[in-house]
Amino acid sequence: MIQELSYIGIGSPRSEEWRTYGTELLGGMLAPDGADGAVRLAVDDINYRIAIHPGEEDEFRYAGWGMANETDLHAFVNHLESHGVVVHTGDPELLAEREVAELAWFEDPWGIRHELTWGKVATPLSFSTGRTMRGGFVTGDQGLGHVVFQVPDIEKANEFYVDVLGFRLSDRITTKYFSVRFYHINGRHHSLALSEFPGHVGFNHLMLEVEHMDDLGRLIDLLDTYDTDVMQSLGRHTNDLMTSVYIGSPSGLQIEYGFGGLTVDDLSWVARTYGRPSYWGHKLSDVAKSRLPGIVKPIPAGV
Repeated sequence: MIQELSYIGIGSPRSEEWRTYGTELLGGMLAPDGADGAVRLAVDDINYRIAIHPGEEDEFRYAGWGMANETDLHAFVNHLESHGVVVHTGDPELLAEREVAELAWFEDPWGIRHELTWGKVATPLSFSTGRTMRGGFVTGDQGLGHVVFQVPDIEKANEFYVDVLGFRLSDRITTKYFSVRFYHINGRHHSLALSEFPGHVGFNHLMLEVEHMDDLGRLIDLLDTYDTDVMQSLGRHTNDLMTSVYIGSPSGLQIEYGFGGLTVDDLSWVARTYGRPSYWGHKLSDVAKSRLPGIVKPIPAGV
């Protein structure tokens, strides 16, 4: 069983800008660069959780999902293969780069790469925030945060991510404009969300949750200093109760920076359908209206 969103990797021609963006604005801590020059960021005592690889274009490279131990990883790989999923084993160089004990990877039906790992390296008491903050980030047994992917067929995607990968539905938001499903694997309301975008596949945003509202407010104050666009204004979501703002990044994806997200308990949780995404706020900016929602690419017909 997948336990957490452990890390993500993207590619970008503007990877170097994350040295400032990821620390002085987001509040992460620079970790040693990757072997290919990737800028790597920590948000807790895990040595790093976010990697921005140098590349010719903005692209989502991989999501790393943490398993409890090697027994669970091996059992899950067998489960995937029994469902016809082609699984690859990470070589020693990849394990060293990801700083994990073991790794297996596969792709979803539209080519999004997922890595299954256990034993990611942590250094106790190593993390310090990249800017002055009242607290740190909400991670621990809830993992890094959440990721949102765009998929061309949400029903087909739901079958894969629920029936094969074991993600559990938290709830969904359905309007005349969009359809989004939210999934949990631990106490965080959702570690994964899927948004339907016919004919396209992509990566919309990464959510980072802070421990104190003041650190969210301070980020908003710093946006002009770091010439960063607001994509959706400060607001509060209906489903996970997160108070957050969505901002642009140097690399196409958006960052949702939030506080106060809901936790779920599978013994009592009941999935709901919501007709609107927010109680208040989260208004799309003119900049957001003029751009694709994240790192999005068209896919060939029939895929």
